[in-house]
Amino acid sequence: MSVFKACDIRGRYGSELTVGFARALGRAVGAELPGQPVVVGGDVRPSTAALKAALCEGLVRSGCRVKDLGIVPTPAFYFALRALGARGGVMVTGSHNPPGDNGFKISLGPWPITEEALAALARRIADADFVKGLGTQESVEIVDRYEVDLLGRFSRLPRALQVVVDAGNGCYSQIAPRVLRALGCDVVELFCEPDGRFPNRDPNPAVAANLTLLCETVVAAGADVGVAYDGDGDRVVFVDERGRVVESDRGIVLFARHLLRDGSGEVVHDIKCSSVVPEEVRRAGGTPVMEKSGHAFIKTTLLRRGAVLGGEISGHFFFGELGGDDGLYATLLMLHVIVEAGCGLAALVDTAPRYPITPDIRLPCPPGEAKAIIQKLIAAFADAPGCEISTLDGVRIAWPDGWALVRPSVTESLITMRFEAHTPERLADIRQTVVASSAGLARRT
Repeated sequence: MSVFKACDIRGRYGSELTVGFARALGRAVGAELPGQPVVVGGDVRPSTAALKAALCEGLVRSGCRVKDLGIVPTPAFYFALRALGARGGVMVTGSHNPPGDNGFKISLGPWPITEEALAALARRIADADFVKGLGTQESVEIVDRYEVDLLGRFSRLPRALQVVVDAGNGCYSQIAPRVLRALGCDVVELFCEPDGRFPNRDPNPAVAANLTLLCETVVAAGADVGVAYDGDGDRVVFVDERGRVVESDRGIVLFARHLLRDGSGEVVHDIKCSSVVPEEVRRAGGTPVMEKSGHAFIKTTLLRRGAVLGGEISGHFFFGELGGDDGLYATLLMLHVIVEAGCGLAALVDTAPRYPITPDIRLPCPPGEAKAIIQKLIAAFADAPGCEISTLDGVRIAWPDGWALVRPSVTESLITMRFEAHTPERLADIRQTVVASSAGLARRT
């Protein structure tokens, strides 16, 4: 049951995730949604067809009315949940994981699934606590309706922009170029042939090294912007006309300025984002709301608070208008942000301040020891002058000119650290101070 993560199910196909597991998962979900219409979609991975067929079999045996969408991006799956009035659904996808992995994103109602609900599904599978019924299965075409809905939310661009689309051979390979051309863009296609083996690049666009060819192509083509999607299309990373990868927290800033220009609103951001995000949200008249990293956590807070925007540094952008995230919607909005600004994306990005910040520093550490390290840090800085402690996710220690985040991984035996400060010297000082405060950390660095 190690495949059950904080927000979804993920694992290696054939060993951790099998056809038998998928069938049992279908029966477990069906027991939670007896007799209900359930939407099922899948990504382009070779293992998805077998897993999806077994999942649907389990759902039908539980009495569910299955609406099979076929191969779709995850945002189209979420659109189908709304458009078809389904009570729940399952998207078979490994998201940005390597080609040999797969997984399941599960909806049991209008709110994102919780860790407790995932644990309950795991118990049902372990105990074979299922129900019997005589369900149905039918194929439903949703992509055309999804594209029409997207395009209906945006006006045609007043001037054509050239966009390099790196679909990474994933679910947006054909959809994104088609929608962008309908919006009036000149599209240069890169890796836009669906292939779940991901032969051209890793399906995770949040790693800059995976976007080298995209950056080079944007510059060589003289394009206005480049976009890269993950395997199932719910994440997007932008590249400016100079061939620079745009950090996602700066993407949040650009979206926040645009969406807050006519009034106030809340913007949810994950705990790992730069301090630039809350500072610029306040400057734009909005209210920043910090949340722990993870799709379900950000989306739940967005919905609960009625926020206009949410974002993670991993490339997830959530929009109040949609009630969730969508990589292609984010692309269309960014193009309008660029056109309305009357300048290039590079100039827009450069208006957002930059502070020295580290990437995630990942250190091997057993879960029990990771918890002990975090408790040690909480105690060490609880009464320290001039700093604030947050235990939202691990421990975040903040000073007026910088912060440190130390948190246990929810999927691996790791502890991760991240540091930011206003100057390189202060960054080194904060890092040294925090590491020295825990023998466990000092031993691993």
